[in-house]
Parts: sequence; structure tokens; C-alpha cells
Amino acid sequence: MKFKKVTALALCVAMSATALAGCGSKAATTDSQTAAPAESTAADTADTADTADAAEEAPVETKDVTLKVWAPQEDQNPTDTYDKGMLAAMCDAFNEAHPEWNITYEYGVCGEDVAKDEVTKDVDAAADVYMFANDQLPILVEAGAIAELGGKNLEEVKATNSESMINTVTYEGGVYGVPYAYNGWFMYYDSSKFTEDEVKDLDVMMAKDLGDDVINVCFHLDNSWNMPAFYYGVGGTMFGPDGTDGSSPCDFDDEKGLAVTNYLIDLNANPKFTNQSNEEAGKAVSLFAEGKLGAYFTGSWDRAAIEEALGDNFACAQLPKFKAGDYEGTMKSYAGSKAIGVNPTCENMDVAVALAVYLGNADCQKIRYEVRGVVPLDSTGIDDVMLNAITDTVNNTSVAQPLVSEMNGWWSNAEAFGKAIVAGEVNHDNAQDKLTNFIANVNAGGSLE
Repeated sequence: MKFKKVTALALCVAMSATALAGCGSKAATTDSQTAAPAESTAADTADTADTADAAEEAPVETKDVTLKVWAPQEDQNPTDTYDKGMLAAMCDAFNEAHPEWNITYEYGVCGEDVAKDEVTKDVDAAADVYMFANDQLPILVEAGAIAELGGKNLEEVKATNSESMINTVTYEGGVYGVPYAYNGWFMYYDSSKFTEDEVKDLDVMMAKDLGDDVINVCFHLDNSWNMPAFYYGVGGTMFGPDGTDGSSPCDFDDEKGLAVTNYLIDLNANPKFTNQSNEEAGKAVSLFAEGKLGAYFTGSWDRAAIEEALGDNFACAQLPKFKAGDYEGTMKSYAGSKAIGVNPTCENMDVAVALAVYLGNADCQKIRYEVRGVVPLDSTGIDDVMLNAITDTVNNTSVAQPLVSEMNGWWSNAEAFGKAIVAGEVNHDNAQDKLTNFIANVNAGGSLE
């Protein structure tokens, strides 16, 4: 399945008619259809030639607007192509498409990974438009820090994105933000060590003799974003089958979950396996460069370093199958996104949401891909081994990351459990007790932080 195409022209038309609501309360949702001046005039007078001629002769009235825009530093660094940075270039292009607005931009630095922290410090003083990782959505919504899309903008965003990507910005039935990049992980491998068939099965990969001092597989067992791949792989669920029911507990504490836990104990103990903890950044890349690693599971952010390390042996694939005890499954990563949000306290809501939709369009996605290697949702016309692997991962070996507040009970508990496995504190004798305690803590939930 190809990601659905976003066209800049369609977006420029759609983004002028916007329905938004403040998100602190679902009951506050409205659906106003106030169009921007230029487009509304054209629509109202298109059937009358005389009036249309008069409109053409009349000067375009401009509205002075100031917008505060926050984005990662990488989006604002000067390049050979964009001397003021690609964000400024995108915003300048938006200005050219909208002469009805005279926009002054105030740029600030805020990474997608810390948006929930920075925006919620003071919502009124925060950016009008900002980028965020979709797993932060519940916190942003509950803090009243992000606006819900409605009307024609909502229709356009839904029409130009796959259902899986729309789900990444959906919370309690409302759609918040414009997705613009894939945020997930897949498999990189050395094609001189594994064939395309071999990387379809993790157990085949682990069984292969790659020579002395060569590690077959590197993974993040103690990373709570990666570790659930195995539990999901054998049919486990967290907060319902689609991750949207906070009242439905995580069910990893069953026979299948125990089999997975024992599988991970054995995997960690295998000398052909190595874990890369958060404190060991760059470990896998170094092993690749030395010819001492067969495969590593990570995301697009590591592409440049891994490709440089592997050279002509650079290869990517979707996640492999495995067998834990009597249960066969396929590893499944979270399919997430990076998205653009609008502050519901913004004074110029129509302009802000129009900019957000524009910054998420196909043309802007392509710029980010060319400049930073950010994975576009629309890969039309791009032939790239990594993008192909990501598309396969999204379509075949992924699950939607739960966007419920109860998910807060997962992160720290899962990290602690993973660390305990890596440290050898979880073994075959105590696996059941450790697993039961782990999932009980997850299901106890936690408040938004």
C-alpha cells in the first residue's frame, strides 16, 4: 500500500476553510467555517463575470499576522540550498501562496521529542504552531495545548493520509495535528552477512555462524518503545485490540507472554546477541563499521551513520518472525508519526492551521527528506531501500501505539523490566513472578506527567 499523496495545490485551497476547537475539553468542540478573505471572495463571486472583474481590479487587502513557530534546530540550520534554513524557506513559500496575509514569523527551537514539556510549561506563551511526536498527544490534549481539527481541514488531512497515520494523531475520537513523517523503527542489516531470505526469520539469523567476534543481532531490550515488539508479535494486546480502550488491561501476563519472556532471557544470554542501552549510543554503528555486526533494529535517524559504516553492504528490511516456545509470531514495532500541532490559544487560528497543513504537505515532506533524511509519508517518486523497508514495516509488521492516558503505566515499568532481563535478574526460575509483577504495575496506570 502506498501512502496517499498530498498535493500542495489541494492543501492551499482546503486550508483556508478551517474548523478548530480548543482541546482542554471535548465538549468545547466547534465547527465554524470561516474562510480566508481571498478564497471566500472568489467562491462567492465566481458565477458573476462583472463582479469577478471588479474583484480582480480591487487591491488585495492584507491582514497583518504574527505567528510563533517552534521546530527542531535541524530544521533551522542553514544549508547550501536554504541559507536561512528549510523551515524559513517553507514559511516563505507559504507567504507567497497567501498574499491576503502579511505574516511575521518568530522562530523558536523545540524538538519533537520535548514538545509536551516545552509547550505545556505555559500554553499561552508557547508557539502557535509546533512539531511533536505523536505519543505525546494525550498529554498535550489534556493540558489544553493542542487544537482539534475540524471542517474542511480535517477532511483534507484525512483524504491525504493513510488510515494508519490518521490513527497516530487521533485521541478519544478527535484528530489533532497534521502528520508529516513516519516515526518508528525497522531492521538494518549487512547484506554481506545475511541474505534477503535469512532476515525474514530472527531465529535463522541468530543460528547463523558469522565468524569469531561477530555479533549477529543488536537490539534495545531495555527500551520500553522497542521491547513490546515480541509480546505483540505473539498476539498480545495493550488496552484493547487497537490500543484505544484504557479500561482494557495489558494482557502480556499469560502463557504466550511467559513464553516470550523466556525467549528474551535466552536471546539476551546468547553470545551472538548484544543489547544497546540508552547509555551506549553509537555502539551498533561502530560494530557495523568494524564488520562485527549482522543486524540492528532502529529508525531512520540512524540511517546516515549506518549507511556510511556499511557502504555497499547497506540493506534494510521489515521486522522478522520468531518462535517463542510453542508460539510463532512476527515482531511488531509501534507505527508512530511526527506531526504539526496548533495552539488553541492562538490569536490567528485560521492562519496558524493553514500553515500547519501547508508544512505537512508532500512538497515540504520531500524537502525534509532531501535535507535531513526525515521519512516522508508520501514517498511517491522516491526509490529508496529504507523507505521501502519502512512501508513494508508499517503495512506488515507494526501496531498502532496506544494513545490513552493509561499508557503512562507502561514506559518506566517496561524499561525497568527490560533492564532486569539484560542484567540477568529475570531468569527462567522467576520469570512468571517477575512478569506478573511487571504487568500488574503497568495496569495500575499512572497520571499524566
